[in-house]
Amino acid sequence: MQIKDTESTDWIRRYRPSPDSDVRLVCFPYAGGSATFFHPVAMSLAPVADVVALQYPGRQDRFREPCVTDLGVLADRLAEQLTALSDKPTVLFGHSMGAALAFETAVRLEAAGTNPPRAVVASGRRAPSVHHAEHVHERDDDGIIAELRALDGTDSAVFGDEELLRLALPAIRGDYTAVETYTCPAGRRLRCGITVLTGDSDPRTTLKEAGAWRNHTLGPFRMRVFGGGHFFLTDHRAAVDDLLAGELQLARTTGATVPGG
Repeated sequence: MQIKDTESTDWIRRYRPSPDSDVRLVCFPYAGGSATFFHPVAMSLAPVADVVALQYPGRQDRFREPCVTDLGVLADRLAEQLTALSDKPTVLFGHSMGAALAFETAVRLEAAGTNPPRAVVASGRRAPSVHHAEHVHERDDDGIIAELRALDGTDSAVFGDEELLRLALPAIRGDYTAVETYTCPAGRRLRCGITVLTGDSDPRTTLKEAGAWRNHTLGPFRMRVFGGGHFFLTDHRAAVDDLLAGELQLARTTGATVPGG
């Protein structure tokens, strides 16, 4: 069943539907994040692009649903959803866990040959082949909250509201379980290009680890370094939006990512 270009579903959120646009941006949230994080992106890039933000189970209006704690399974489900969209030149954009998830979803879309992306923009995440032994998902609640504070990626209002924290922590733990237990098969590469965005003081990703994404594409590769930590993109929103607009323009005209960098 096809999802209309004006339609939102449990998985697919459109904050400013743009059915007449001829390119699409699909946004993958970070661990514990939600589709609403990309509301400003939709406001900035629509109506030029059909901006789709993904909503994983276990958060906000889907909080009663169990989280998907296997990143591969989640990528399978997202690929199914994206193949139900109309066929437009598409760029996948993911931050942190969302970058790994965008990559794995792109692998599935390329294998299926249905709506394969023209490019993947991977933000705030080391390359899939660079593995760290991390166990945040095994910490108690206080330990998970300490990790979120260290990354400075959660609204401070949430920390001061016990009810909001109680609702959010299962999704955060579930997402950390998914990304921390994920391993990338050796030699996995995309045919489409990859553009990497990273912060120069990200405590979870070095510049070398971000640069290792070049080993995961047979297409064009570039990397853009911003000042800031793990959530550098919130401080450089206009520049990131401009970069995404450039990726979409090239997806529209040539199917390649922006050269150089």
